[in-house]
Amino acid sequence: MAYPLGEHEAERITSRTGKKLSEITLEEVRNGNITADDIKISQETLAAQGAVCREHDNPAMDENFVRASEMVNIPDDVILKMYNQLRPNRSTKMELVQMAQTLLEQYHAPHCAKLVLDAAEIYEKRGILL
Repeated sequence: MAYPLGEHEAERITSRTGKKLSEITLEEVRNGNITADDIKISQETLAAQGAVCREHDNPAMDENFVRASEMVNIPDDVILKMYNQLRPNRSTKMELVQMAQTLLEQYHAPHCAKLVLDAAEIYEKRGILL
């Protein structure tokens, strides 16, 4: 895929609901043909962004896109809970381990789970757990 994807791949990029980026226009919004779900990014688009990062030797950004692609299927309330639990002095180590297990077992998000477990280890070393 050619980067920037939005400019060069509008026919191939789809939203979470399967709408092509080229179909998401202001006119379609005004006509009521585009919903909020139609503008949510798809796992495939995030994977394509990650591929661009790999091609340009940016593994850290690629990892961010991998985690983001996992988060597409995680409910917003769970993401907000994870965000709050990852703030310093907001969780015990066990709470973070349980969050990682939930991410892995319920949402099949191993990269997100690893991030939470890594944070738990670092927070423990820094003394910023409850």
